Amino acid sequence: MEQYYGLFIYGLSLLTMGGIYAVLTLGLNVQWGFTGLFNAGVAGFLAVGAYVQAILTTPICTAHLGCYDWPIPLAMLAAMVLSAAVGWAIAKICIRLRADYLAIATIGIAEILRLVFKNEIWATNGPRGVSQIPKAFEGLPAPWNTIAFLGMVLGLVAAIYVALELARRAPWGRVMTAIREDESAAAAAGKNVEAFRLESFVVGSALMGLGGALLAQYLKQIDPQVSDPLTATFLVWVMLVAGGSANNRGAVLGAVLLWAVWSGSEILSQHFLGLLSPNGLGLLSIKEAGDWSIRFAYLRVFLIGLILQFILQKRPQGILPEVRPKPHPRLRGSTAPVASKGE
Repeated sequence: MEQYYGLFIYGLSLLTMGGIYAVLTLGLNVQWGFTGLFNAGVAGFLAVGAYVQAILTTPICTAHLGCYDWPIPLAMLAAMVLSAAVGWAIAKICIRLRADYLAIATIGIAEILRLVFKNEIWATNGPRGVSQIPKAFEGLPAPWNTIAFLGMVLGLVAAIYVALELARRAPWGRVMTAIREDESAAAAAGKNVEAFRLESFVVGSALMGLGGALLAQYLKQIDPQVSDPLTATFLVWVMLVAGGSANNRGAVLGAVLLWAVWSGSEILSQHFLGLLSPNGLGLLSIKEAGDWSIRFAYLRVFLIGLILQFILQKRPQGILPEVRPKPHPRLRGSTAPVASKGE
């Protein structure tokens, strides 16, 4: 019975982290899938949201900024607002850059944010990070606290999905698609390309900040490793590309599937090492088991890359390719690439 209960708790954990990553991929989808903005600094915005949530809600803090004891929903809103503000400041400087130049700029900014969180000990407690972060519904008895938190995460994913689907089908979303496909044509149609790109970057940054706030609650402890580019940028990009860029359902599906692979491969590797260790079959010494543990960590990255290559070979547009919304009734029969200026 305890084994089944453990599997049940693991399933809840898997879905919760998959939902948190779905929030991040939906935010990236707004930037890249909708508008074609190559943001390679997802980790920076995630970290901003996580640290804002941690600092505003921790009731006890002797080594870092905090002790504000804010309500959790209000802190989540603040995390979104501050992440959006950081995204706005970055976009005002970098939004004119294209493709790889924007990617390089956002990578650099994310690294700057990581170093700030690591070295400003008075605010973030440096490498030790922030602990004892309040988590929504943690006062409920187990496992209902975990189920309730999962329900909140899935509810937020559903709300974001619906909102982005409505936006994608609206004139705003069609203009974003037009900008992604041909900026010159969109500008010729009278659209303020720079303003729309700025809006896209800010909305995506806010969603990434929300993902960071949820992650801080779930882990209850964060440190500069929360902005590790491997798990906070690379993995999010793979999820979006594999699931289907510019498709919100694909973004959610990619997040859940890839996180299941990432988490499941870790469990399998640990089980395999335990089987071969001195406590198991004894085929490996303690030192050899430690060496193989490090190797398996890199093999997990190789596995994710292999999955991405396979999907790109078989389905270049992802598991769920983009589905263009039907044209507006006023544009049916027209060859105009974007909505009219009056919409």
